[in-house]
Amino acid sequence: MTEKTAKGPASYFPSIEKKYGRPVAEWQELIRSSPLTKHMELVGWLKSEHGLGHGHANALVAATLAEGR
Repeated sequence: MTEKTAKGPASYFPSIEKKYGRPVAEWQELIRSSPLTKHMELVGWLKSEHGLGHGHANALVAATLAEGR
């Protein structure tokens, strides 16, 4: 049986959870509760306040905003 491979921002999720020790749902809730609204503001905030790398922060923000926060 072939396992379906995640595409787009979701392809980063397993490595995000492994590297930072928090589930993606928790990161997304942080993003949703932030007063920031612009994509790059949120990316910068995740990088500076939570120590995420650019690619991981970008993937989380893109996926969360695509869901409608």
